[in-house]
Amino acid sequence: MRIGELSRRTGASRRLLRYYEEQALIVPDRGPNGYREYDERYVDRVNQIRGLLDAGLPTRIIKQILPCLDKPRSIHFPDATPQMLALLATERDRLSERIDVLVRNRDAMSEYLAEVARCRAPEDCGAQ
Repeated sequence: MRIGELSRRTGASRRLLRYYEEQALIVPDRGPNGYREYDERYVDRVNQIRGLLDAGLPTRIIKQILPCLDKPRSIHFPDATPQMLALLATERDRLSERIDVLVRNRDAMSEYLAEVARCRAPEDCGAQ
């Protein structure tokens, strides 16, 4: 797919996709005409990059994490300093806390929807 379609499917602007390419977060093929060509896996990859950026991770760390998402994995850690590892551990813990909150909110919404579905009439639910 070309850059316009990847942009449409991910919601990332073309400019942002070119930035990801400059940062070596995505590496499109080039057609004979020089146009960028992205295969289907880049839809998920761009969404994952955006999620990691939203979590506060800088692109230099995201670049190191991305191979963990590939199969087979090819993890490289030439500059895995103690500070970087501490930052990743902190961000991982922060993400876990956010996930816990999201799960609680989802469960509360599910309970509410189930109760509303059960209570079709006010007399069914003890309303006055």
